[in-house]
Amino acid sequence: HIGVSGEEGRQNLVRVQAELDGLAGDKFRGFTRIAESWDQDPTGTPRRNERQWSAVSREDLATIAEKMDLAETLAPETLGANLCFEGAAGISLLAKGSKLAFPSGAVLVVEEETLPCAEMGDTIADLHTRRSGGAVEGKFFPKLALGLRGTLGIVDVPGELNVGDKVIARPYAQSKD
Repeated sequence: HIGVSGEEGRQNLVRVQAELDGLAGDKFRGFTRIAESWDQDPTGTPRRNERQWSAVSREDLATIAEKMDLAETLAPETLGANLCFEGAAGISLLAKGSKLAFPSGAVLVVEEETLPCAEMGDTIADLHTRRSGGAVEGKFFPKLALGLRGTLGIVDVPGELNVGDKVIARPYAQSKD
């Protein structure tokens, strides 16, 4: 899965160009962003954009769906993810500085785990039903999805990202110097 969010809404794509300032066509593209209420900087402060892309894994989405008793599959676009990887359980736990290398030569660098928020829980509750019947309790999403919500980062080396690419994850390891 590859997706971008633009003015016209969410688009699912088979390929996207990663540039040094983010993914082509995505609303989060840019070298800078304005600080929000959850940032350490005062709201409205211009700052470096550490969220040029976001990613989740199919396995972690399935775990969240299981924990929330969802009757339907949890889609990456529901969580606002640009990228969804298969065979990448635990992607949320990649350390800052880890790299994702694509066949085109593109390299993405992990900045931080994407933390689950209450608003996302409300979105899931609006879109889903429970296997056991009844309404989804979106308020539990932040607790149930901790460590599973995905990761976000910046583009280190530009290049094309394609659905089906074999991506090599290079976890960050501190040098022993």
